[in-house]
Amino acid sequence: MDVISARDGYIDRTHSRILIIGFSVAFLILLTGMAATLGSYPISVLDVYTIILTGPDGASEAGTIIWDYRLPRILMGILAGAALGLAGAVMQGILRNPLASPFTLGIASAASFGASLAIVLGAGVVAGGSLIVGNAFLFTLIAAALVYGLARYKGVTPETMIMAGIAIMYLFSALTSFLQYIGSSEDVHAVVFWMFGSLGRSTWETVTVAAVLIGCTFPLFLISARSLNTLAAGDEAATSLGVPVERLRIGGMAGASLLTAGVICFTGTIGFIGLVAPHITRMVIGGDHRFLLPGTAVVGALVLLGADSIGRTIMAPQILPVGIMTAFLGVPFFILLFLRRGRNYW
Repeated sequence: MDVISARDGYIDRTHSRILIIGFSVAFLILLTGMAATLGSYPISVLDVYTIILTGPDGASEAGTIIWDYRLPRILMGILAGAALGLAGAVMQGILRNPLASPFTLGIASAASFGASLAIVLGAGVVAGGSLIVGNAFLFTLIAAALVYGLARYKGVTPETMIMAGIAIMYLFSALTSFLQYIGSSEDVHAVVFWMFGSLGRSTWETVTVAAVLIGCTFPLFLISARSLNTLAAGDEAATSLGVPVERLRIGGMAGASLLTAGVICFTGTIGFIGLVAPHITRMVIGGDHRFLLPGTAVVGALVLLGADSIGRTIMAPQILPVGIMTAFLGVPFFILLFLRRGRNYW
């Protein structure tokens, strides 16, 4: 009877987790329609869904506004939130640290330096309008490689990767500050605005790149979900059960870094999503990565799209950068989390 009741309890928990994720997706669809109504041109939610379902219509002014201006921004918000949430959940899983994220491990600082280098000195690996994007993407990957290299020298453990990430974060932060010091006031203003994070530069091309990156990495993360669950018991226990711990950490770090690079090179630095989304999801549906990863992707999309929608309305017609809004939303959440959570996390 105990075995049967345990099995029934597991089935019930699985069903409830699937339902929660399903309701979250439905709420995301609703929020998408509401976000598409925001702007100087009035469009109802019903009209938004009708325009989206009927496809692009160049003859309709409302259709042009939705498909050419509002929908790319909304979809980029959804994809960026999902990518950053996934990256944070994977990094927290492979490092067994609730504060691990692309931003606490120096990846975002490297992207800021790459963008600053392009803005202040005009130096980079590509030319033309893609200079800032190319620099941010390249230096994000360089930071990930440096973290791995430093950790590899002392052994790829959670402690060494976190310490290496902190060192890289301070290094690129110092380099960015130096560029701001020597740059002109116009260049410094451009750097600061880029570091705020914004979805205003979104196009169908950027949406496509982000969608391809998520489509390539998300299935690989799901395949590794059981290994991430086992890793939560510790390196020795995971190794004894046949989990290639070091390879899992390297692959997880590479995938999370690629996701982060593919998003923030277009949007600028958007903080707290990689920290907040995994925590919210873990509190609601638990720490099983088979459900945590897709749940975190949906929650990250909800948080970022919601923050951008608030930023577009709170001081309308002026639009607050979404990076500022996520910080405003993230700090109170973490204070609440600090006050309510017990000593043990995993």
